Amino acid sequence: MERFFDPHAALDHLQAVRPTDYARTRNHLQGAVTGLSPYITHGVLTLPQVAEHLRQVHQIDPAHKLMYELGWRAYFQHVWRHEGDGIFRSLHTGVLPDEAYAPEVPADLREARTGLAVIDQAVRTLYRTGYLHNHARLWLASYTVHLRKVHWRAGADWLYGHLLDGDLASNHLSWQWVAGTGSHKPYLFNAENVARFAPPDWHVTGGWLDTDHDTLLAWASQREPVAPAVDAAERRAGHTTSAHAPEPPLLSTPPFPLRTAQQDDLAGAWLVHPWSLRAADDLAVQRTSTRSGRRIGVLLAPFHHTWPWSAQRWHFVHALMHPLCDEIVWLEAPPPDTSFCIDNPHLHAALPGWPDAALCADAVLWPDPGQRCRSFSRYWQVVNNESVPRRAHQ
Repeated sequence: MERFFDPHAALDHLQAVRPTDYARTRNHLQGAVTGLSPYITHGVLTLPQVAEHLRQVHQIDPAHKLMYELGWRAYFQHVWRHEGDGIFRSLHTGVLPDEAYAPEVPADLREARTGLAVIDQAVRTLYRTGYLHNHARLWLASYTVHLRKVHWRAGADWLYGHLLDGDLASNHLSWQWVAGTGSHKPYLFNAENVARFAPPDWHVTGGWLDTDHDTLLAWASQREPVAPAVDAAERRAGHTTSAHAPEPPLLSTPPFPLRTAQQDDLAGAWLVHPWSLRAADDLAVQRTSTRSGRRIGVLLAPFHHTWPWSAQRWHFVHALMHPLCDEIVWLEAPPPDTSFCIDNPHLHAALPGWPDAALCADAVLWPDPGQRCRSFSRYWQVVNNESVPRRAHQ
């Protein structure tokens, strides 16, 4: 569960993937998950590259659980490309109308002092490592939305800024999946679920979360939040966690000096942005196609004014970007269309005026179906011409 990501270890993580162990243990917090997500989010590894490695080295076919997870990421990107900013609004009504939920994440939750071990452990792990197992993300989101009555968007924005692998499509659409605004039913969990998949210091057996699904659904359907912390009896019984964890600040500017780029600085350059951090030898091909041959790293001011990052993520991205670039700059306006870069939806979220002429096609796992698929199952059928069972957790 504990992972401290080395910015230069993407290929080591890929080589260490154990697909059989992954399929068997993926739902367990201490299971053999891949740790690839920060590198995929930031374009160090592409989905086609990972899929090809799995096929060539492990002879994996499309029905493998690991391929489904790559498919979910591709599907979320598909939805984002079709919905645009619509992914930041409820795709449809959830358990309760939007106005029934609070617009901010409460302080006790942000500071890991809810009194529920599973939640407080998740928050502390998030702040310490910049990573959470997908099951822990589901539990945290479910508790936040369905029990504390916080709007999914507030929770998604909070989590995004602290995750090293925070991808707007995967993160926000996963929160919608939990909330029931992007799925047919809400995701709920209880003490039994935690005891089955998490280590003992995460367990909440014997507390008010030790209940059945029908009770949880009833709580999710009521407008009043469930108690934010364990009661006095539970505290005496030891169902509490240790000291709270102050939330690290989210920064809208990098915690290291950068000069602000001028338009002329970028003319004819290959632009390296935080979602296309390919290896230097991959970028060499693009470098020769640009007029100046320069590789300029760009960090996008409009994006980070809306979507700040933790210092941990700023430094992680900077360490990935630095060896690829002749210089890294702060960019406040769209570049000239004589520069080039890899296309990515984050660019358009940051700078809607980004010139099409400046973009090169991104690496995608499958060609986009063209028409918006309303479910992952439908998307999988279209791109693979077959059906798929329910979502794997990680």
